[in-house]
Amino acid sequence: MALITVRVDEELKKRMNRFKNVNWSEVVRKAILDVLKREEERNLAIALLLNERNIITPDEGFSSVEVIRRWREEH
Repeated sequence: MALITVRVDEELKKRMNRFKNVNWSEVVRKAILDVLKREEERNLAIALLLNERNIITPDEGFSSVEVIRRWREEH
């Protein structure tokens, strides 16, 4: 497992020390996971919006099947 260091001011550390039963490493891990999840969902939402904006509607009568068949016959 990787090790990271988190700096907190003296007052926050004193307050944390009052609660010896709390696993502060686990609190930090959960907070990091929450932020990662939120950011990944945000990135996915942005990607979906960009994808929706870039959808191209083919001209009426266009057949991708015909284009693929023609390309395969030529190559």
